Amino acid sequence: MKQILDAILAGDSAAVGGLDVPDHYRGITVHADEAGLFEGLETREKDPRKSLHLDDVPTPELGPGEALVAVMASAINYNTVWTSIFEPVSTFSFLKRYGKLSPLTARHDLPYHVVGSDLAGVVLRTGPGVNAWKPGDEVVAHCLSVELESPDGHNDTMLDDQQRIWGFETNFGGLAELALVKSNQLMPKPSHLTWEEAASPGLVNSTAYRQLVSANGANMKQGDVVLVWGASGGLGSYATQFALNGGAIPVCVVSSPEKAEICRAMGAELIIDRNAEGYRFWSDPTTQDPKEWKRFGARIRELTGGDDPDIVFEHPGRETFGASTYVARRGGTIVTCASTSGYMHEYDNRYLWMNLKRIIGSHFANYREAWEANRLIAKGMVHPTLSRVYPLEETAQAAYDVHRNLHQGKVGVLTLAPTEGLGVRDEEMRARHLEAINRFRDK
Repeated sequence: MKQILDAILAGDSAAVGGLDVPDHYRGITVHADEAGLFEGLETREKDPRKSLHLDDVPTPELGPGEALVAVMASAINYNTVWTSIFEPVSTFSFLKRYGKLSPLTARHDLPYHVVGSDLAGVVLRTGPGVNAWKPGDEVVAHCLSVELESPDGHNDTMLDDQQRIWGFETNFGGLAELALVKSNQLMPKPSHLTWEEAASPGLVNSTAYRQLVSANGANMKQGDVVLVWGASGGLGSYATQFALNGGAIPVCVVSSPEKAEICRAMGAELIIDRNAEGYRFWSDPTTQDPKEWKRFGARIRELTGGDDPDIVFEHPGRETFGASTYVARRGGTIVTCASTSGYMHEYDNRYLWMNLKRIIGSHFANYREAWEANRLIAKGMVHPTLSRVYPLEETAQAAYDVHRNLHQGKVGVLTLAPTEGLGVRDEEMRARHLEAINRFRDK
């Protein structure tokens, strides 16, 4: 592994193809025999620091259509938090089901799960049938792993009945020194970014693109009023950028003055600090308060000059979904993913059906959508929202911080990269965008 890293650090990435692939590597894992670790505890009380381990694991066999990548940096997504606390189910059920599909996928059904759904790194090896990528290519990866043997996936790969999220529903994820991906997960690394910056947008940037911009999601147009929950967070920070880039009008919902300032720095003007304004959409754990929905809707109209949201960018889930359904304009769209505050949504259907609103479910992105989202990063039109970076050894603490919402934007992890700041190939372009690249740092 040291020889591989030395070649990459020396700028001789092409040389890695001639080096031996190590028979083991370090990766962040959960263990199948600990799946009951948090039984009886509330979600908030479950601690990823107790379940995420740094282990030496065997290097998987490389199969057709696959690539083995030396991972320089990765990032924390909420699916790693879910994996670490075994919610809503243990991910070992995903690995077992995938393992039954074929002799090749049986590799994934192991008593440990190497997690992580983002990476930036260098291709080490490619399997049979891979022509678009070669050893030495600097890449990032999106997290859609799809078999594409069903006709359902050939219009939109997200509709394939065998689509999975890599590093969550498959093994050998990106929070590790090596990762196994399908070659059609790979995309060019943006040349003006460091390894850790390039690793951080993948999942959330692509998810936000499909959810808000794509015709498969809300199909946002110029002038749309877009309500963005958690507008300075991992998903919301990209939704805010897409709204501004696309000529829409974001209404950014945040939970502190610091987060409001980040939204202003991105260029947003209409901001609601939900804590400062005291919104409480639930009067108790089982009862929502429609008066608060109405107060919230009135505040949005006050900011927009009388307009209700054309699009509600929903991802908190249970806590906010009733309010989201209420405040969307007549004929408007609530587009939803993730549900980080709970999956069992409740809303008053009268406000949906009688006002002809739509709820659209959105899940990650297909390859084309992910490629377009990454292209915007590479062109400097959308920027990483990286706020803090941890070494691989402190990944569990990073996941804990995300679980407890102690972060802004995205939290990165150095895997093989020994320090931050490495991997930039286009210094001139970087200099033009440096302020925006660093917008979230140390926030």
